[in-house]
Amino acid sequence: MTQADEVSVLILAPHGRDGTVAAAILGEVGIKATICSSLETLVAGLDASACAVISEEALLSADGRDLADWVNLQPPWSDFPFILLTYRGGSPVEHLPKLLGNVTLLERPFHPAVLVNAVRSALRARQRQREVEAHLKERQRTHERQALLIRELHHRVKNTLATVQGLLGATARSTRSVDEFYHSFADRIVSLSNTHNLLTEDYWQTAPLVEMFRNELAHYDDGAKRRITLDGPAVELSADLAVPIGMAVHELTTNAAKHGALSVPGGQIAVAWTVRELEAGRRLAIEWVERSGPPVEQPSRKGFGTTLLHRVLTHQCRATINIAYHREGLSCHMDIPLAEERLVPEY
Repeated sequence: MTQADEVSVLILAPHGRDGTVAAAILGEVGIKATICSSLETLVAGLDASACAVISEEALLSADGRDLADWVNLQPPWSDFPFILLTYRGGSPVEHLPKLLGNVTLLERPFHPAVLVNAVRSALRARQRQREVEAHLKERQRTHERQALLIRELHHRVKNTLATVQGLLGATARSTRSVDEFYHSFADRIVSLSNTHNLLTEDYWQTAPLVEMFRNELAHYDDGAKRRITLDGPAVELSADLAVPIGMAVHELTTNAAKHGALSVPGGQIAVAWTVRELEAGRRLAIEWVERSGPPVEQPSRKGFGTTLLHRVLTHQCRATINIAYHREGLSCHMDIPLAEERLVPEY
């Protein structure tokens, strides 16, 4: 289908055969034309058309206020083209060209080629106007996207600073020496940075859950890949979920490296996750299971990792957490709604 087939020329010439003749001439060259029965019908169709051919007498015998309102209310990019059919040797009534604005005068009787050329020029002009409209809309969308990104950046920076502040205070409370504080705090900042890297690779949209586990656990695996098992579907986490979940994974890994399955050569960690579709929304279930490590005992006090799992994930992610200290190995079950919650981290 050609461009001419896709547009419509409206014709209003109710007296004589001008309308029928004009429509036939345009039809022969593949330009679709619609004959209107009244000025009201023509005005109603202007938004969906590209050009209008109107006889002088059609305007003189009708109330042109609706047409004048439509012309005056055009958006800034629009200057709708009209072709006004006049009589040879005479001048059109003075107010008609002013009423129509962008108007081409065509004396009758006219040669078919003259009408065709006038309409084609009008269609090209309208097409250029539509291109300007598309450009302006794209500029507006770009402006709106930039404004949204600025708001998102502001939100993320506030959350990140709050996260760092929380990590600083909580690490200080859970460590007993400057050296222990330094290493613990630095490791947590690196983990936070790794999660941010995953998010920025996708323009701060989502982070793959499996990559978050790999970032923390891959270097503990052996050559045969028997120590670390990751099993679950592809899950993309929104930024407000990825940051706290990434920190939780880091704390579980750190605990396993210090006291659990990763602290001995034969220890193993199996991580499995599933996504359930419920009436209330999608939920992510993560099961972390450690085996073949040192015998596990109930801790005498809550460390920062346990505090983070219970407080941060519960508050920021609306998650439910269950940690079991089985003698054969620690296990942790997390059940998390996959819905973005814009909350500032709490420690």
